[in-house]
Amino acid sequence: MELVNPLAGVRIAADAAGFGPPFAIVAQVAPAPMEAAAYAGLHAAAWRGDAAAVRRLAAADPRGLDARDGHGRTPLHVATFARQREVIRALAEAGANLNLLEGDRYDAVTIAAVANDEETLRLLLSLGASAKQITSRYDGTALIAAAHLGHAGVVRQLIAAGAPLDHVNNLHWTALIESIVLGDGGPRHRDTLKALIEAGANRNLADRNGQTPLQLARARGYQEMVRLLEAAGAK
Repeated sequence: MELVNPLAGVRIAADAAGFGPPFAIVAQVAPAPMEAAAYAGLHAAAWRGDAAAVRRLAAADPRGLDARDGHGRTPLHVATFARQREVIRALAEAGANLNLLEGDRYDAVTIAAVANDEETLRLLLSLGASAKQITSRYDGTALIAAAHLGHAGVVRQLIAAGAPLDHVNNLHWTALIESIVLGDGGPRHRDTLKALIEAGANRNLADRNGQTPLQLARARGYQEMVRLLEAAGAK
């Protein structure tokens, strides 16, 4: 099983946006191979996708459903990183808390959103996981994380699930702003911006320097984004 860090290039984008060192986006941390090999109980069953073992272990000791590993990950976090959807369903049916945050303050919804794992995200939301939580050390949301990565399908799922459109993180960026300042102006980020505009996200909330999304798009030469914003009445 190979897990790719979907935030590997984000520091470069953040530097380009004017947030150089010591600023850096801290990526989610999936279980390392040696760590996963040392798992026991529900964590081990979740990682390897053994839903039958999850049901058996949960019935024997329900307290283990929300147990934590060394990074604060529950079996649900581990199953989400590993895309073990039958295990996710088994954990939910056994009573696992779907909204706990791990050590870096990511919930399962944000883990799936960052990974662009639409199928797992759809399952989590259908089981009752929230799209509205404040997550990460940047006080963001799953929607903000998905927007800065240009995961337009994920963005649309989160919007439909009631994610807060205009939440401002501690960098003073909304999802709409991040689709611009941490995007590349290409099709994925334009589609993300379009989804946010169509959902009614505020087009005029400014960053901490007073720059509106339209000004930010113009400054970067993202002409298609400029056209989308102007057509939506952005100032």
